[in-house]
Amino acid sequence: MSTALILLQQIAVMFLLSFIGFLLYRAGLINSVTSKGLGNILIYVSLPAVIIKGFLVERSPEMIRALVISAALALAALVIAMLVPRLFFREDSIAKFAAAFSNPGFFGIPLITASLADGAVFYVAAFISFLNIFQWTYGVSLLTNAKEPFSVRKLLKAPFFIATCAGLVLFFTAAPIPAIAASVLNSAANLNTPLAMFVVGVYLAQTNVRKMVTRKANYEISLLRLVVLPLITAALLRLVPGVSYDLKAALLIVAACPVGVNIAVYAQLYDADYTYAVETVLVSTILSIITIPLIIQLV
Repeated sequence: MSTALILLQQIAVMFLLSFIGFLLYRAGLINSVTSKGLGNILIYVSLPAVIIKGFLVERSPEMIRALVISAALALAALVIAMLVPRLFFREDSIAKFAAAFSNPGFFGIPLITASLADGAVFYVAAFISFLNIFQWTYGVSLLTNAKEPFSVRKLLKAPFFIATCAGLVLFFTAAPIPAIAASVLNSAANLNTPLAMFVVGVYLAQTNVRKMVTRKANYEISLLRLVVLPLITAALLRLVPGVSYDLKAALLIVAACPVGVNIAVYAQLYDADYTYAVETVLVSTILSIITIPLIIQLV
């Protein structure tokens, strides 16, 4: 299946699920308070489950080496992704958050599964873990104008840090997981996309579409998120010898994905401009139909 077709399918799913949230809000069956509750379930239950699942693979010397290399490259790519937007959006916290963090789970994983070898999704487990940790620390500090972007105490309490530690323990110990626990983990992880899209639909119902399509910043954010940062990531990956094609390709795919929907959830939870945050998600998602296939083909 072609990259463009996979993207179209994922975007169709995204908008249909969002439309359900849109209708629920317009019918008065869900409101801003309810959507905040859904956001908390997403952050404290579903996303940690996604992270833990990413580490549930058979341990081997090759997989340990791949984990170390992919983690180092993911960390470097994400640090660059956080620093570059600061050069372009000095006073716009939403823009800095949106441009820095992609949507690897919803768009990246289906693309990796369809286009690369079996097991290649493991190569982005560390990327997804780091991304969620940085959103919880650095991203929230942007939205709240905190003077200290990182706090050890806050990091240790982060659900994503705890989930990453749990995933690493399960990976390195190869501890068996009871069938019931595995089923609960899968169910919680599968809530990720529907919950996030329902919440986005609620925000979309409060969004001025004309303002969205005419806001210049949305296109500047998309250019940075979809073109500039993936090309910088590609240049970084080319500098590293002795690494498999699938590992590099998997990291490039997740780095080229549109703005992550989590920004809208965090923006509401911390009383930031969440309608603007939704605009960045929607505009970049639509434009990614063009940019992701071009970036992958180019590099």
